[in-house]
Amino acid sequence: MKSQRALLALAISTSLLFAAGCSKTDTDASAPGQAGSTAAGTEDADAFVARVNKTVKDMTPEMTSAAWLGATYISDDSQRLEAAANERWLTKNNEFVEQAKTYDPEGLTPATARALHLLKVSASMPAPRDPAQLKELTDIASRLGATYGAGKWCVGDDCKDIGQVSEILADTEGSSYDEMKAAWEGWHTIAQPMRKDYQRFVELTNEGAREMGFANTGDVWRAGYDMPADEFKAEADRLWGQVQPLYEQLQCYTREKLVSKYGEQGSVDGMIPAHLTGNLWQQDWGGLWPLLEPYQGVGSLDINSALQKQRDAILADLVAEAGGMGKLTASQQVELERKADHEMASRMTKLAESFYTGLGMPALPESFYAKSMLTQPRDRDVVCHASAWQMNSDASDVRMKMCIKPTEEELTTIYHELGHIYYYLAYKDQPPVFQTGAHDGFHEAIGDTIVLSMTPDYLASIGLVDKPAVSEEAVINSQMRMALAKVAFLPFGLMIDQWRWGVFDGSIAPDRYNAAWWELKAKYQGVAPAGGPRGEEFFDAGAKYHVPGNTPYTRYFLSHILQFQFYKSLCDASGHTGPLYTCSFANNPEAGKRYWAMMQRGASQPWQQTLKELTGGEQMDASAVLEYFAPLQTWLKEQNEGKTCGWDAAKS
Repeated sequence: MKSQRALLALAISTSLLFAAGCSKTDTDASAPGQAGSTAAGTEDADAFVARVNKTVKDMTPEMTSAAWLGATYISDDSQRLEAAANERWLTKNNEFVEQAKTYDPEGLTPATARALHLLKVSASMPAPRDPAQLKELTDIASRLGATYGAGKWCVGDDCKDIGQVSEILADTEGSSYDEMKAAWEGWHTIAQPMRKDYQRFVELTNEGAREMGFANTGDVWRAGYDMPADEFKAEADRLWGQVQPLYEQLQCYTREKLVSKYGEQGSVDGMIPAHLTGNLWQQDWGGLWPLLEPYQGVGSLDINSALQKQRDAILADLVAEAGGMGKLTASQQVELERKADHEMASRMTKLAESFYTGLGMPALPESFYAKSMLTQPRDRDVVCHASAWQMNSDASDVRMKMCIKPTEEELTTIYHELGHIYYYLAYKDQPPVFQTGAHDGFHEAIGDTIVLSMTPDYLASIGLVDKPAVSEEAVINSQMRMALAKVAFLPFGLMIDQWRWGVFDGSIAPDRYNAAWWELKAKYQGVAPAGGPRGEEFFDAGAKYHVPGNTPYTRYFLSHILQFQFYKSLCDASGHTGPLYTCSFANNPEAGKRYWAMMQRGASQPWQQTLKELTGGEQMDASAVLEYFAPLQTWLKEQNEGKTCGWDAAKS
């Protein structure tokens, strides 16, 4: 997810207000009443759902505008506006949930029955009905987001934001072991003030969940997958079991390379030191490419240099137009630098847009480029974490929020974020209650499926690399680069919500927040902090945006399974022959037609049905992941032969 892939979390919009629903086999008990009417008989179900849709349509612009300001103009004023808008919405949503529970689903139309059910499991932040507690919750939520967004690692007067810290970690060749360790530890200090707020946040959302008829907030989240919550847990474990052997081979190879470079500092009881993967959270190991590249220089795809050259050329043209560098003041030079950065960010975004329009999808609305935040402002704090926004129900105003730099990682993040945007555009004609993904993993998978089509041949076709030479060594290099993003991410995508589910159900007590975090990172990722256990004075979970931002994370794990499933189906539709990893369905109208048809469904039917329409099957399946990476998995086994793979998670 390239920071999930950045992943990208959706902004507060209809797409988060209404998460994907579950089937009637789950928590679908309703109070007795006549079909289609409340127990009091005051409003029939069809009329109620119509009122909900109108209310959401009317409230969404205010909600999203407040959230946009809260993320792009961080201040006490914007946080107050965001919290107040959230409070109004949550109050209204509580009313909707309570009324939805009073209808007998028997005899209703399928659309009305599904809408009622979605309402019952709609809240990623279940809010208490008590007005004082509800206001406390919204204040805490806004404060947590602002604390993260304004977070900086400071040594004296030298303060670095998340982008600068990430650059230190990503430069695994130029940064020393100690520099990376200091940067990693420094960023994690920003979360320590969040701990008390987060504990209270859990208490308040659990209260809201219980009032909705659920055991805790985690049960609400899991109820949104068209299957019983316990079955969903088992499904996540099943999918992890499919891909775990591939990950373990990658972890073994990576650890041995780190030991070869750093000696005994390269391993912690068989686990990878947390600060050495090139990423703050160990979710993307792309920064280790110089160390892990199987065959040096073979099939090299230096996209970073190509993008940087384009940006430098833009700047050179601007400077020439201004009469040359010698005639510019220092402030004028800075302004031209920023103008070049913004122009480059726009070009990168338009390049990504061209993939979608090449499939037959519509161009982005004219307002997109005018209203999106594509580069980091100089005059204020913002949340740089990439996100896609649907500002209104008809999707005439869609935006992206990023602090784009001319790098390969940022480029693929743009392709990912536009996946959200095009999903918004596809399902815009659905009623607002159905304007979200078939389940939340679908939303994250749309753009990443496109990223899988960014093959070397595709990159050559858009002028970012030369036509690559074909060889077995080049294939392994290409697969390793992809695995450092996709395979390395899988256990991280699973463990975050494993931690939160435990926090929500009480099996992880507040005095073990940090210990449990590192136990799960050891169990799933084979990662540990250098220098011994980190105590409960830390709140390391909060150093990841999605925890203070309260964005459920299992969606990203599921998306990393689904995107390969989608990709294989679209490659088949495009008539591709040959190994799966060689497929790009760019500019293929049949693939675009099938993808768009699936996206148009939104959440109007159970995800199993939507999945079947595209792939022919109703079950999420990781076999396409294994098919894609088959050459690399064979190669890794050969490289690891005779090595002691695995790790002792109990020592974390």
